[in-house]
Amino acid sequence: MIETTPRITVVTLLLTVLLITSSALAQTASAGAPSCGDPNTEFKVKTDMEQRHPQPDSGKALVYFIQNDLEFESRPRPTTRMGMDGHWVGATHSNSYIHVPVDPGVHHLCASWQGQDEKQEAAAAHFTAEAGGVYYFQVKNKFLRVNGSRIISLTPLDSDEGQLLADKFSLAISQPKK
Repeated sequence: MIETTPRITVVTLLLTVLLITSSALAQTASAGAPSCGDPNTEFKVKTDMEQRHPQPDSGKALVYFIQNDLEFESRPRPTTRMGMDGHWVGATHSNSYIHVPVDPGVHHLCASWQGQDEKQEAAAAHFTAEAGGVYYFQVKNKFLRVNGSRIISLTPLDSDEGQLLADKFSLAISQPKK
């Protein structure tokens, strides 16, 4: 009688190691995206209903970060810090937006809730800016009372949808707390 024993092939072993490694890297990346700024930085935010939609400066692009809390089923709503290329560029609070001039090229973006001790909520994206371009990104914050889930997402918006939301929400004016 021939006895058969299971064999671990080199391919199976490599795939297992790759899966474990990529899972560990994904968890590390979610703890703090490289596009975010110093996690200890906090902002004071005021909102203004006066709409300000500037045109990009010559040779620059303009990026809008729009915080959408329409599905946030709790109070208070989060203050959300906006980061670009490793530095905070401002913050928003409760259905508001900021706009930031940027140089053409690839930019890495981050949105992160301020003051979350237990678990840092953050989202990241990247895009390529062209001179004269206007880009809209929605930061959608969700808190679901049913199960206590906290979710933040950062997604690009169509320019028409971005303009519509910016017209609906307040302009955020932020400055770092000292």
